[in-house]
Amino acid sequence: MAETELRPTNFIRQIIDKDLSNGLHDSVATRFPPEPNGYLHIGHAKSICLNFGIAQDYKGTCNLRFDDTNPEKEDIDYVNSIKEDVSWLGFEWDGEERYSSNYFDQLHGYAVELIEKGLAYVDFSSQEKMREMRGTLTAPGTNSPYRDTSVEENLAHFEKMRQGEYKEGECSLRAKIDMTSSFMCMRDPVIYRVKFAHHHQTGDKWCIYPMYDFTHCISDAIEGISHSLCTLEFQDNRRLYDWVIENISIDCTPRQYEFSRLNLEYTVLSKRKLIQLVDEAHVSGWDDPRMPTIAGIRRRGYTPSALREFCLRIGVTKMDNMVEMGMLEACIRDELNQSAPRRMAVLEPLKLVIENYPQDKTEILDAPNHPNDESMSTRSVPFTKEIFIEKEDFRIEANKKFKRLVLNKEVRLRNAYVVRADRVDTDESGEVTTVYCTYDEQTLGVDPADGRKVKGVIHWVSAEHGINAEIRLYDRLFNVPNPAAEEDFTAAINPESLTIKQGVVEPSLAEAELASAFQFERTGYFCVDKDSSEQQLVFNRTVGLRDTWERSQ
Repeated sequence: MAETELRPTNFIRQIIDKDLSNGLHDSVATRFPPEPNGYLHIGHAKSICLNFGIAQDYKGTCNLRFDDTNPEKEDIDYVNSIKEDVSWLGFEWDGEERYSSNYFDQLHGYAVELIEKGLAYVDFSSQEKMREMRGTLTAPGTNSPYRDTSVEENLAHFEKMRQGEYKEGECSLRAKIDMTSSFMCMRDPVIYRVKFAHHHQTGDKWCIYPMYDFTHCISDAIEGISHSLCTLEFQDNRRLYDWVIENISIDCTPRQYEFSRLNLEYTVLSKRKLIQLVDEAHVSGWDDPRMPTIAGIRRRGYTPSALREFCLRIGVTKMDNMVEMGMLEACIRDELNQSAPRRMAVLEPLKLVIENYPQDKTEILDAPNHPNDESMSTRSVPFTKEIFIEKEDFRIEANKKFKRLVLNKEVRLRNAYVVRADRVDTDESGEVTTVYCTYDEQTLGVDPADGRKVKGVIHWVSAEHGINAEIRLYDRLFNVPNPAAEEDFTAAINPESLTIKQGVVEPSLAEAELASAFQFERTGYFCVDKDSSEQQLVFNRTVGLRDTWERSQ
């Protein structure tokens, strides 16, 4: 396949190339099998890009299959959010979405087949007793007293399980493999349990539900999956995957291959920890822009292409490693630097009065939408006697390194005039409340005529025409690179992960659409948040203009 040589390769693609060349497979079929018990996170994005990307590149198929074997923790809202996330990332699954529950009748039949072959038995031992009999990593397990129950009795017990005649936890169906195996997953694992729970797809038809390890491999085989890709924590489970397929009467024999999961600095990707963050209100919800969920990343202003580029850059290996947050941020920064139109926004307004500018004059100035892309054209910006500048852009005294406005010195206003600070008003605490300036009306778009040098440039917004806006400055959720390693990971939450400013933005932003992205000049990249209304614009900071985090630590 000539195209393969043009793409970044990895060990999985090399396996596929070999399988196709030697005739083991004549096409590629993958699947993405999320559990509908939470929102997808950026680790899932890596798996999505891998599975769907391989299917695209090899002109194969990729199924979206929900692993819905635990109805107590699952919800149709999660199903819908997962479908939205996959579509948002730019991928299409083959046909209709699938569910493991589609195969519950077949799975039950294969469980009966294992019982009939003497390869499964109903165990009435308590969970505590089964854990005890399971042994340890250094000691073998011991056989259950129910292990040698006859096939006929096991079939009868399993049917009673199905009919709801046993209580939850009273018994379970176990595969009969090897209690002395060095792999814990092979020590007679549970493959069915009793659970009286309403299922979002099958309703109340079932009161027994198959376990993931039994379900997953059979679902792959039913769907004709050629390459079943999962993360390294399932490496040992491959033995159980193969054992199930080898011991049931099914034609397709898919193979499982494992790759390293994504570990990202300054965040957690454990579903349990993410649920804790939401339940304990450390964040505002699953789509809080500080969360590593795809919903949160999307709300923060990341684009599908930036996320796909990130997954491409980190690659696919068998080696676990911690990816720097800066690599993710660089992907969106690189994209928005090229695509985001420029706007002016003042996050901490300080009033500047131009005393020699006409009181009632409003001048409409042209400002480029992008300094390096003329095709993005220009916009109109109103200029008036009173404007707002950033509080941090003015000092009464400063050294030569400060290139902004200083009392008795000059600075250029972006796309406008050169102004000189002449005097200030202060409040009782000595804080500057107003700066009074004069402007040089001959400097619109040109340097001063007498040749004096003005090095600094600051942004501004007309006090009369500017629009009040809430500006949310999001930063990394944790202040340590690996919060999951902390005894209490919530104690490592960054107290400055969200700072809210009441700012002023230029009037052209009044018509900004939801999720549209802009560079606020000299400040960072921002997007319109869903909390915006006709009464209040809300912007989220996606990322700063440069990575200052590492240098500040």
